[in-house]
Amino acid sequence: QVRLVESGGGLVQAGDSLRLSCVASGSSFRSATVAWFRQPPGKEREFVAGMFRNYGRTTYTDSVKDRFTISRDNAKNTIFLQMNSLKPEDTAIYYCALDERLILSSLRLHTEYDHWGQGTRVTVSS
Repeated sequence: QVRLVESGGGLVQAGDSLRLSCVASGSSFRSATVAWFRQPPGKEREFVAGMFRNYGRTTYTDSVKDRFTISRDNAKNTIFLQMNSLKPEDTAIYYCALDERLILSSLRLHTEYDHWGQGTRVTVSS
């Protein structure tokens, strides 16, 4: 059974940085596509960043380009999201997601991921 556990969220001020981590167990991690999504208060879950399979192509939603970086450490079965220059509009619950069979064209679709973490809250004050 695949399990994802996020950590690293918190309350920060605008302009600060945070690094989220997500440790995976029970999966073929090296070949899996991994991603971060977020759900702002009162809004739908949205794609933030994704990495296709084993250190493959990365993609970001426009609002976080040049500020956020997704990475992975296959030796530690861990996904990271480095978030710099945080803004109040980045406030959300952040979820990591993993799927072992996802195709590239589905990378941004939360409905296509089979495995999810419990979420970690990020609050950015102005």
